[in-house]
Amino acid sequence: MKHEDVWRAIDTLAAENGLSASGLAKRSGLDATTFNPSKRRMPDGRNRWPSTESVAKVLEATGATLESFSSLVSGARALASSAGARGISRRVPLIGLAQAGGDGYFDDGGYPVGGGWDEVSLPEIADPNAYALEISGESMEPVFRDGDLVIVSPSAPIRRGDRVVVRTAGGEVMAKQLARRSARRVELKSLNPEHADRSFDLTDVTWIHRIVWASQ
Repeated sequence: MKHEDVWRAIDTLAAENGLSASGLAKRSGLDATTFNPSKRRMPDGRNRWPSTESVAKVLEATGATLESFSSLVSGARALASSAGARGISRRVPLIGLAQAGGDGYFDDGGYPVGGGWDEVSLPEIADPNAYALEISGESMEPVFRDGDLVIVSPSAPIRRGDRVVVRTAGGEVMAKQLARRSARRVELKSLNPEHADRSFDLTDVTWIHRIVWASQ
């Protein structure tokens, strides 16, 4: 169990419930700064771990199970456990990944707009701007296969290793794994080892959104 994985799990539960880290702390009856990034390290640089009491309050406040939290700590990137518990109750906009690079589908903030979207019923996700993409072709195998649906959340926090959808300033849209993001560049690892990794200046990237659920 890694320090960064535990905190990523807490961030994911916050995003799943449409909250910031401080919002999750307040909902859990804790001081609003409990989960702030500045509180995750001690003054001497050592890791500060969330207490078991804090985690228990988070699980109670969000309705998440210890099993689902453990799966997030273990590396799960999606919100499948709690989303499944909510049932299939929300319709989200859907287009094919190959279409997503066209004009008129996203606004300047990367949110879905326009009338060219279809709709699909999928597990409830707290982000009101979440949308679905249908994978086409074999460029993302074996992670995502032709016909798979993925839900993408513009508000979910992104960490190294997350699977993301990226749109470039040139209109190219791709699903990759975030390998590294610095103040100037973003490095993306291809999900299919037969396809090349990509690297961009941040000025050449319009937005990066995290994949939070897949229909596999």
